[in-house]
This record gives sequence, C-alpha cells and structure tokens, in this order.
Amino acid sequence: MKSMHVFAIAVLALGLAACQKPKQTRPEDQGPAATTEPGATTSGLGSESAGPAAGGALTAQQQALADLKQKSTIYFAYDSSEIRPEYIDVVAAHAAYLVKYPAARARLEGHADERGSREYNIGLGERRAQTVRRALMLQGVAEAQLTTVSYGEERPAVEGSDEAAYAQNRRVEVVYAQ
Repeated sequence: MKSMHVFAIAVLALGLAACQKPKQTRPEDQGPAATTEPGATTSGLGSESAGPAAGGALTAQQQALADLKQKSTIYFAYDSSEIRPEYIDVVAAHAAYLVKYPAARARLEGHADERGSREYNIGLGERRAQTVRRALMLQGVAEAQLTTVSYGEERPAVEGSDEAAYAQNRRVEVVYAQ
C-alpha cells in the first residue's frame, strides 16, 4: 500500500514537472510590503474579488472577502504539516466566511521550501493543504466548498536559499474562486 502512495506521488510529480512554468514573482511580493518575516502575508486573492459592486459600494460579502485578503496565508514549521497556534485564528476567519457564504469556493494551495526532493515536497504541500482543509471542515465548512492542490517547491513566494526565504515558502494559500 505504501508503494502505491509513493508511485502516485511520483506520477503526480512527473506530471507537474512536465508542465512546469518558469518561476515567477508576483508584483505583491516585490513591493515595500514584502518582508522576510514568516508572519507576513501574501495576498493570494485577486483584486477583482474585492472590487466595488455595480453601484460603487462593496457588498457585505465583498467586504468580508476583502478583510480576509490580508490573512490568506498559513505558514508552517520546517517539515511539518501541523497548523501553528498563531494561525488558528486565520483558519477560523476563513471558516466563518465560508460558513456564512455557502456558495463561496476556496482552493487551498500547499507549498514547501526548496529543501527535499520534488516528490517529497509535493507530498508535504498536499499534507499541509489537507490539514487546513480538515480544520475548515471541522468548523462547519462544506466539503464541496474546498479543493486542494500542492505545488511543492515549484511556486516560491520568495526567492532565496536562507531560513527567511524558506519560512515564507512553507505555506498554504487560501484562494477564493470567482
């Protein structure tokens, strides 16, 4: 059974490697708000998700989503998929939003730093995304509202090979569908 899991992860990693895009940095990671502190958040939400309604004012749902924009990232310790205590409130805020707006959908994107093999990091990113998924579901979020994907080390938030960069790359980003 374990060999089946290893084989499945290897096939997934090969598939991702085959369609790998060049590493890109996002504009929000390059501005003055980008820091090397692991508590710093990255958006993960498109600006269109918080745009004004037709009348120019934000709806209650758009305002709630805009408020979540500043806390859309959950960071993890090295080689861990356990949610750190300082991110319990972040997960709870996303759960409250998803419970209040059952039509909302979120994708949980798991990431890892560059240490370890690609296959291992794909698995670690998946474990991290699944941990956040379970935590959200325990707070009442419907299974149908959530999807998970693991990018492993392939989409770093920060380029670099030091602990500060590693800390920002060990994460799950909560991305809301339009």
